[in-house]
Amino acid sequence: MSDIILEMKNITKEFPGVKALDDVNLVVKRGSIHALVGENGAGKSTLMKVLSGIHPYGSYSGDIIYNGEICKFSKIKDSEGLGIVIIHQELALVPQMSIGENMFLGNERGKPMAINWNETYAEADKYLREVGLAESSRTLIKDIGVGKQQLVEIAKALSKKAKLLILDEPTSSLNETDSQALLDLLLHFKEEGLTSIIISHKLNEVSYVADDITVIRDGHTIETLTKGIDDFSEDRIIRGMVGREITDRFPKRHDVAIGEVAMEVKDWNVYHPLYVGKKVVDNVSLNVRKGEVVGISGLMGAGRTELAMSIFGHSYGTDISGQLFLNGEEVHLKNVKDAIKHKLAYVTEDRKGSGLILSNPIRVNSSLANLEGVSNHGVIDAEKEYAEAVDYKEKLHTKCPTVEQNVGNLSGGNQQKVLLAKWMFTDPDVLILDEPTRGIDVGAKYEIYCIINQLAAEGKSVIIISSELPEVLGMSDRIYVLNEGRIVGEFTQQEASQEKIMGAILKSGK
Repeated sequence: MSDIILEMKNITKEFPGVKALDDVNLVVKRGSIHALVGENGAGKSTLMKVLSGIHPYGSYSGDIIYNGEICKFSKIKDSEGLGIVIIHQELALVPQMSIGENMFLGNERGKPMAINWNETYAEADKYLREVGLAESSRTLIKDIGVGKQQLVEIAKALSKKAKLLILDEPTSSLNETDSQALLDLLLHFKEEGLTSIIISHKLNEVSYVADDITVIRDGHTIETLTKGIDDFSEDRIIRGMVGREITDRFPKRHDVAIGEVAMEVKDWNVYHPLYVGKKVVDNVSLNVRKGEVVGISGLMGAGRTELAMSIFGHSYGTDISGQLFLNGEEVHLKNVKDAIKHKLAYVTEDRKGSGLILSNPIRVNSSLANLEGVSNHGVIDAEKEYAEAVDYKEKLHTKCPTVEQNVGNLSGGNQQKVLLAKWMFTDPDVLILDEPTRGIDVGAKYEIYCIINQLAAEGKSVIIISSELPEVLGMSDRIYVLNEGRIVGEFTQQEASQEKIMGAILKSGK
């Protein structure tokens, strides 16, 4: 049998007005882990959608050769029938259904009109053991964390007899511990002969796990690097991705005079909205000054998002208590409208689910949080809305042909810019940014960091919540460490280090 499991030859794919892939070539060795890297919008996910049949044969030109045979997939079932299984960045699980039900949804065990539940759960438990997930297959998806959900997706793929597993940003929502466990699992599967293709922006993970790395830029194949032969350093990969050296991942801050306290939270407590008596934020006190960037670090489940959303007009939690001060005056924000009125903004970590309306154009999304700013006597002024959207497109360097383009057609980095524009248009004094660079490439991250620095230079107060320690360390003037709902450490930029932050977390465990 050939050492090559997959060849994609001269793949070209066009959308209206855009050539997403232009003569792309990819060769994947059998039993290897092959990484695809590139900036947002480079064409990585589009290429994998061509491979899996989501973009069917006839909608692109070029050849897919799998196990020596030319394949013409018209739908995803065709590729899955040959063992090609894709796991998307947004997990496709039904929260109210059990793990077992999700694993065999559309691929039910039993006879037509008569599902064999004993067989379903027995098989599901077998595959859960293969991925090292110690959960009953009867557990509901909503009752397990996102790290375990990612393992369920992999178990689901194995149940389809996967021979070539495609993972699109598999660790984007995971903490470092869960990410490492998933990468080690892929290495274990590799030893058993499974071939994997991984798309990731986390270059340290790519260099750790991959045998080969193919760089795609602007819809073209740039190069393929091989471990043990080529330079696998992050700087080398970045040069291939962006076509130039990036000497500093974090833009230098201009000397900004940090002013008075803009927002202060005292003795803040929040309880879970569903589980009675479960405290998710425990007596937290913090502050942020004008012109200051404050980072909030912590492991997944530490309560960072819950804290931010509860401050932002009580948009999360029950039995919220404590004091909130804006510019020295105590305020009581009962809802999101109150928060916006008091010049507070919260940029959600879930830009696709909660932050943006993907089926609507940039113009509409940019004004969502401040309709009064584009209205006359309660009626939206379309020309004014258009002008404001164009203004923010230019300010933030959003890459799009027109602000009438639907947000769902933008790359992740450009979606993030639209989300920032939406909240910047409210002219806030305090911005809480929850995972502001999740799932976007190194070049787009740099642009987002420049925007954050500009906001601070204008005297705005910025809070960054991030799971990436280098990001928190590189962008923050001061850092709070949160664990199990409590503040367990506070460091200045000069004091902070990855070791100190992790030490504060580990020493604080209940």
